[in-house]
Parts: sequence; structure tokens; C-alpha cells
Amino acid sequence: MKIKKGDKVKMLTGKDVDKTGKILKIFSKKERVVVEGLNLRIKHTRPKKEREKGQKIQFPASVNISNVMLICSKCGKSTRIGYKILENKKKARICKKCGEII
Repeated sequence: MKIKKGDKVKMLTGKDVDKTGKILKIFSKKERVVVEGLNLRIKHTRPKKEREKGQKIQFPASVNISNVMLICSKCGKSTRIGYKILENKKKARICKKCGEII
């Protein structure tokens, strides 16, 4: 996977088009990600005790990884991700637009 936890991403489809957020969780086998503050769902909970009230809890649901695009920290644009081998033989992610290491 080219996107990692903590990356800033932009939504490409759905009700939250063009909104940005930080990745909270990645499900690599299902190819899905959870983005902070985007794709919010409401879960209704029942009261547990007699005098307690029921609640509506909002939580971010997962989206397919193809529906998000990484935002470069250097140039601030949404970009594709490439790879480059550094001098110390480590693999680094690079921005395809500006060429800087992410």
C-alpha cells in the first residue's frame, strides 16, 4: 500500500468530495482506510440502565483506498506516489508532481 497511517488525504468521491483529513486506520487486506472526520455514520445505542437515555454516536466509516488521494506535505497538492531508492539503499516515497520525498 502506498498510503500510510497519519498521511493527509483528499476524498475523490462520495458526499465528502474535495474534503481532506488524516488517516486513522488502514485495513490492508480489505483495501480500505478510515479518514478522520470524513464519511461519518450515525450509530444509535439503546439505554443500558433504567434512567439512562439512548444516544446517537457519530463515527468515521471506512472507504475504499481508491477513493482517496495523498496530499504532498511540500507542495500541498494532491498527487500520485512514486518510489525512489536512496544512497543508503532505502526505499522512499516521492511526490510525482514536485519530486520531493514524502
